[in-house]
Amino acid sequence: MLNIAIRAARSAGDIILRASEHVDHIQIDNKEQHDFVTEIDRQAELDIIKILKTAYPEHGIIAEESGVHEGNDYTWIIDPLDGTTNFLHGFPHYAVSIALKHKERLEVGVVYDPIKDELFCGARGDGATLNGKRIRVTKQNNLAGALIGTGFPFKAQQQQYLNAYLDMFKAVCMNTSGIRRTGSAAIDLAYLAAGRLDGFWEVDLKSWDIAAGLLIVKEAGGVVTDLSFNDNYLESGNIIVGNPKLHTLLYQLIQPHVTDKLK
Repeated sequence: MLNIAIRAARSAGDIILRASEHVDHIQIDNKEQHDFVTEIDRQAELDIIKILKTAYPEHGIIAEESGVHEGNDYTWIIDPLDGTTNFLHGFPHYAVSIALKHKERLEVGVVYDPIKDELFCGARGDGATLNGKRIRVTKQNNLAGALIGTGFPFKAQQQQYLNAYLDMFKAVCMNTSGIRRTGSAAIDLAYLAAGRLDGFWEVDLKSWDIAAGLLIVKEAGGVVTDLSFNDNYLESGNIIVGNPKLHTLLYQLIQPHVTDKLK
């Protein structure tokens, strides 16, 4: 199943990479304020679904652009192009994200960055890799030296979380060595798994943004919870991620600013 996911991710990545050479001619639609979808998102998603359905016709699918495709107890969770705004601006941080869930447990995760040709993979119980080499989360054990990733609640329906998020941002900013926002949660999580970030938090994400990355993080030795230190993150979309020590320290900074809407 991991090999099929890799095949689908690379195939979609080829579509995206070719399209990146003529972005000015790509059709763009607004799903909502500050949220774009292109014909490339849709083409890549169709390509992924075709490969997955050919291999596993009975499996279900949850895809960002085409929604839910009913199936059996196996469900593929797909974001064909995480970081569409980056893609449209030629900002080289976007990825294909594909995860497989069996009932309620994540089994496989693939995040593929076609620009850098970096393939991050994880399979439950088998560890995590970057281009075939094992990766692990960092051993950073204090906030003062930590580099933290995040994403901003910028969409119209996320404005209700903005004040709480800004309080979290201030607390993290004042106590760590820096904060980075790439514009792709899938890449942020993959980078954390590979030791490029020490921690990460964000609110109101979708399952297709994070499912693959979270599985890879776990297989790289990381810890994942929601903002209440529970495991409701795929449903809530609120996550705190890091190595075991950093996760706890980051949670302690963020928790005082968690409102009822984010629990």
